[in-house]
Amino acid sequence: MENAQSQSRNKKKRLTQEQVRLLEKCFTLNKKLEPNLKLQLSNQLSLPERQVAVWFQNKKARSKTKSLELQHCKLQAKLEAALSDKAKLEHQVQFLQDELKRSRNQLSLFTNQNSPVENSNLDSCEEGQDDQVVVFDELYACLVSNGHGSSSTSWV
Repeated sequence: MENAQSQSRNKKKRLTQEQVRLLEKCFTLNKKLEPNLKLQLSNQLSLPERQVAVWFQNKKARSKTKSLELQHCKLQAKLEAALSDKAKLEHQVQFLQDELKRSRNQLSLFTNQNSPVENSNLDSCEEGQDDQVVVFDELYACLVSNGHGSSSTSWV
């Protein structure tokens, strides 16, 4: 008999849907349970003050956990986007490095032909004159139009 009484005392009293609804409503308005609100809810719901306090404490913990999970998901999405951007940029860098290497190779082939016109243009580049960019652009355009250069500029 004594064992049955202690079991019934230790059994957790379940809240009704109406009690939970009211506690949820109060929690959305007041995250912190003030003593007067605890007493008011206790009387209104016919629950011990301790049970109301524990419910609020548990709800606050669950709310914080859910908030942290949402923050984690947002950060995870940002990380994945940043990693994707990084991979695209690395691909672009590799493409540009390959393009530069091809251009340098073709430029060296072009300079090895020892054409006087071409060498004079290259000399002007080496001397650092103001038109060096124009000379290089003309040279590159010549290479591309002669079929020696790559006209592909795709980033993909």
